Amino acid sequence: MDKLIELENVTAGYGNKTVLKDVSLTVYKDDFLGIIGPNGGGKTTLLKVILGLLSPVSGSIRFFRDGKSVSSLKIGYLPQLNNIDKKFPISVREVIASGLAAEKPLFRSFNMKQQERVSEVIVQMGLEELSGRAIGELSGGQLQRVLLGRSIVSRPQLLILDEPNSYVDKRFESRFYQLLVEINKESAIILVSHDIGTVLTMVKNIACVNETLHYHPGADVSEEWLGEKYACPIELIGHGDLPHRVLKKHEH
Repeated sequence: MDKLIELENVTAGYGNKTVLKDVSLTVYKDDFLGIIGPNGGGKTTLLKVILGLLSPVSGSIRFFRDGKSVSSLKIGYLPQLNNIDKKFPISVREVIASGLAAEKPLFRSFNMKQQERVSEVIVQMGLEELSGRAIGELSGGQLQRVLLGRSIVSRPQLLILDEPNSYVDKRFESRFYQLLVEINKESAIILVSHDIGTVLTMVKNIACVNETLHYHPGADVSEEWLGEKYACPIELIGHGDLPHRVLKKHEH
């Protein structure tokens, strides 16, 4: 199985505060990795290290393409909070096209191939009837599809999603996760979420981050494993296709 990213013994933090300690993780080419863990456990810090926004205090991070070490990867990122100004006069198509801005010369128009790629993503996101509409006219779920389209239009090797269920329109939620399955055919995905039930129904592998990192190949994890790695007793209750998370009575 081809490696995409390899972190070895990474320690990272802010100032004198250590947030991640001796973390090792491998992300594979076709991976769909779920990252879970308690608030403040280091999930966002781990993302910053992978994105190159935070340098490790110690340890290393390496990227690979076709089995060879490379200096960087093309990464699409859907942050936890979207900071897009809905009053800004920009259309759905223009927002999605902005995901290709790094691939064209400054002040030049997008070429035909790039325009075709934008059109493909608009269809994939089900936004054909909204492509010319200003983003200020969109619902939350529609805007989320636009931002997801922007993050994948460049065909990244890796797509990172930080707590997507915290801002996905509930009416669009099931379709959103179907889209991720489709996207995973072309890109590896890292999905960060505190919603264990959603993660377990989606991903191929699990990593629990709570200062250190504990990796579980496959998504068939036990109540005991989750409770131990979260440092909280957890119970999973299955209802149809979506198990729910219950925190049992505990003390910190």
